[in-house]
Amino acid sequence: MYKIVNKSVERIDVYEKVTGKAKYGADLNCGSQLYAKTVYSRYPHAKILKIDTKEAEGLEGVIMVITAKDVPGNNIMFGKFPVLAQNEVKYIGDGVAVVAAESKEIAEKAAKLVRVEYEELPGVFDLEEAKVENSKRVHSEIENNFIEHSHHLLRSGDVEKGFKEAEVILERTYRTQFVDQAYIEPEAVIVLPDPYKIGVEIHGSIQNPYTIRENVATVLGLKINQVRVIQSTIGGSFGGKDESVMLMAARCAVIALKTGRPVKMVLTREESFLESSKRHPFQANYKIGAKKDGSIVAVENKVYVQGGAYNNKASFANWRASIHAAGPYTIPHIKTDIYGLYTHTIYGGAYRGFSAPQMVFATESLIDELAEELKMSPQEIRLKNCLKPGDEMGTGQILLPGKIPAPLEKMIREICRKTDFESKRKKYIQEREGFNPLKKGIGLSCTFRGAGLGGEGIDTASATVTIDIDGSILIQSGLVEMGQGMRTAHAQIVAEVLGVSLDRITFGNTDTAVTMDSGATVASRGILAGGNAMLIAATELLQRLHQQASIMLNCNIENLISENEFIFNKSKPDKKLTFEEVVKECLKGQGLSLSAQGWYNPGPEKLSPETGRGKAYPTYSYGTAVAELRVDVQTGKINVEKITAAYEIGKAINPQIAKSQFYGGILQGVGYAIMEEMRTKDGYLKTKNFDDFLIPSSADMPEMEVTIYESDDPVGPFGAKSVGELGIELIAPALANALYNATGKRIRELPLNLERVLLGKTLKK
Repeated sequence: MYKIVNKSVERIDVYEKVTGKAKYGADLNCGSQLYAKTVYSRYPHAKILKIDTKEAEGLEGVIMVITAKDVPGNNIMFGKFPVLAQNEVKYIGDGVAVVAAESKEIAEKAAKLVRVEYEELPGVFDLEEAKVENSKRVHSEIENNFIEHSHHLLRSGDVEKGFKEAEVILERTYRTQFVDQAYIEPEAVIVLPDPYKIGVEIHGSIQNPYTIRENVATVLGLKINQVRVIQSTIGGSFGGKDESVMLMAARCAVIALKTGRPVKMVLTREESFLESSKRHPFQANYKIGAKKDGSIVAVENKVYVQGGAYNNKASFANWRASIHAAGPYTIPHIKTDIYGLYTHTIYGGAYRGFSAPQMVFATESLIDELAEELKMSPQEIRLKNCLKPGDEMGTGQILLPGKIPAPLEKMIREICRKTDFESKRKKYIQEREGFNPLKKGIGLSCTFRGAGLGGEGIDTASATVTIDIDGSILIQSGLVEMGQGMRTAHAQIVAEVLGVSLDRITFGNTDTAVTMDSGATVASRGILAGGNAMLIAATELLQRLHQQASIMLNCNIENLISENEFIFNKSKPDKKLTFEEVVKECLKGQGLSLSAQGWYNPGPEKLSPETGRGKAYPTYSYGTAVAELRVDVQTGKINVEKITAAYEIGKAINPQIAKSQFYGGILQGVGYAIMEEMRTKDGYLKTKNFDDFLIPSSADMPEMEVTIYESDDPVGPFGAKSVGELGIELIAPALANALYNATGKRIRELPLNLERVLLGKTLKK
């Protein structure tokens, strides 16, 4: 059906990356640039009594040391983040001063010479303490530690009635941990003073250029159009290069304007761990009721989310969590409440999945526990309750056949048959009591995911497509390529619409002076929103080309087709023009513009603030996975042997890139499940580098088998839906369920590390 879309073509940015020609943030340099270094807090919570910068300023090569008093505009950015702490530090990663020097070495030395006097204060370091009504407050201007606008709820049916009808009721609590995104490239920015508009130009490893532009303008006391942000090639982000890069850009911008010189800052890994956001820890308290035949009748959950000292993500993450908190199941009675809490610790933010990995771990562990109580198989209970076409979700949204196919039933059946799930599960239960310390287990999980931002915000995006005189095509998106393959998918969409080869297409980095504000590159919206914007721009150009070609071929525009580098009359295929012929006539002969901007705006999804009901997302993606592992019960070591997963994503614009996304997500899910944890104690960060923060290596990589299911969903370009975040959600619960199958011990806290597995540690029911 398609010539280029739905094909596994080579990535258009592959050459620059494999040859080392791509320029990352740390690769950028300017003449006369300064090097900046942040001085961080010594305590998780303390008053700042005095900052003495004289010794640092006296060091040869030091040009400037700034503190909060040097910020010309607003020192507080979105999410309560201070550019530099002024009177009080609220977590160990707070910056109190910034040194700018002629070299990196001098800046590092000078930073150690900044003397800060503190009065150490008691802190709030965990969720249990933060919840207490009369607890110490992280922010004195609010009455408690609950993050503003972070309480999200869902009310469906009547849970009291549902639990009265239930024949089996379980109550469980699940907990998850702080986790770092562990991108291979640490954060880097370079800020240039712009004398023409008395502003700044910012380059670097930037995930959300428009957020940075707006916040830096506020910090500098400038208009937004006086700040320009240009994305560099990014070595991974997964949601993490947001707040920390925003702070770096603001600090360097203050110095750049004061000195009139470019300022560069590159974080060490220790600084990145200290200052960047982490996946929020969750404490999820669940109550579930079911009939003896396995029909789930009621779910009630109260979830607490640790936001840390500053937080601009809890309200968004909690909103998504509230929609997905009961899982992809038809349940008549639901009561959900999700709260964010401030603590004097590292802060929570975006990390691939954005609340889904935590929630799916809880719900899918709970479903297996319910199946055990009912003496049903994990497959059977999911088939009994999973969403099907025509079902009503907890939000009241109806899953329409054909448009939103909800193929979970088919996917669960097929993946269980493919993995021989039922017979292996029974076999491994029988083998639990044997003398062999190596036990095998198999576990199942499933999920659904709202595509794009949905009710989190209006899912707008921009794109610019320009055709030059030689027929070459430049595409630019308002969303950011971070390694996920978005540019290639966008190029495929444009090439398919215009009927040309990919060889014609090049791309430009996201530049806030060129593309319209597309918001943040989050929520797996690169194809859904960004791809639709590309489709709109390319379609507009096609109309202009066809208008001119209809004159040149003397035929009705409705009869024209663009395909294989030609524009021709479908009634008379021998009457055709090359793509270049039409382009030249448009540009040279007629003086027509062949540049178009696409603007995608699906409109806001509206939910009732009283009930959380309404149309939460325009469409949903689905997934199911089976995990197989081997565990040594004498050491607690888990070896993940195989992950078999299936995902329904509408139409795969590039199947190989989509599968690669899933492979990466699966491996990150393995790390999240069994080894990754940012450890803190009394607000101090104990995990400071990769020698202590364990992530999966090639030796930990399991065999992976991924199947993509496609559908005729009409929302995305050519039917494409979200891909990037879906892959990670299923893995932790599938492994926790497999571990239970192997050992008979249920662990309700991540990670499933050696100590928990060996001791069989469980939380109180």
